[in-house]
Amino acid sequence: MTQLSVHDHDRDRAGRTYVYPVVSRRAGGVSIGINLNRNNACNWRCVYCQVPGLVFGNAPPIDVDELERELRAMLHDVVHGNFLAREVPEGARILKDVAFSGNGEPTSAREFPEIVARTGRVLAEFDLVGKIQLVLITNGSVVHQAQVRRGLEAMAPLGGVVWFKVDSATDAGQRAINDSKLGPAHTRRNLEIAARACPTWIQTMMLARDGEPPSHVEQDAYLEFVRALVQDRVPVKGVLLYGLARKSYQPEAAELSALPRAWMERFAARIEALGLEVRMSP
Repeated sequence: MTQLSVHDHDRDRAGRTYVYPVVSRRAGGVSIGINLNRNNACNWRCVYCQVPGLVFGNAPPIDVDELERELRAMLHDVVHGNFLAREVPEGARILKDVAFSGNGEPTSAREFPEIVARTGRVLAEFDLVGKIQLVLITNGSVVHQAQVRRGLEAMAPLGGVVWFKVDSATDAGQRAINDSKLGPAHTRRNLEIAARACPTWIQTMMLARDGEPPSHVEQDAYLEFVRALVQDRVPVKGVLLYGLARKSYQPEAAELSALPRAWMERFAARIEALGLEVRMSP
């Protein structure tokens, strides 16, 4: 078997239903993913999504017992076995986090609060609570729902952190990039809910379409969104700014390309000038 790569996040690689390992650019090492959307269903359709056969919908019923068994077995191989030496390239052989991610929006799973609790139990068995992060990668669309808030609140004492997607701060941009009609006001409300429940970073994908970077209107709206967060003292930790690194399986794939590093660095500097830390993965 070839070693893991930041360019390949194959969810089926480990031969398990829910749990899969990746090398994550943003995490800076190995991330153990928990895929709650085995049906390839999501309530958004981001143009850069790497899920083939993506459909609209929510997570299916989760076998929480099986998920717990798989996570325990995976962590045993990482912590006590030779997984890192066997399958991870040099320079990335460190376990950084366990992440709720996968092939759709993980918080759409009805069992989300129970899954957080079970995950915390397994992390405690391996003495990992507080030593690695428990990450939720989310579009934030249903954070306002009571069961999702309970899950976020349970994540916080487990070393939890939320990566909350904000790719655009305009109605038109969210429709064009995320196929979402919720709008920036909904994004702002849910982002504040998340940030007050659990440490939260904004995660933002910046890419070129037909060779062109985001318009000045898009850039200015995003920066105003950030400025308002800082002004209102919403406790967001910072921005994870990242670029296109893997193939999209959406119809718009041919339109998409990575932005030059220099462009990303300039935009990161504009965000930082407003008072938020930026961690960049171009």
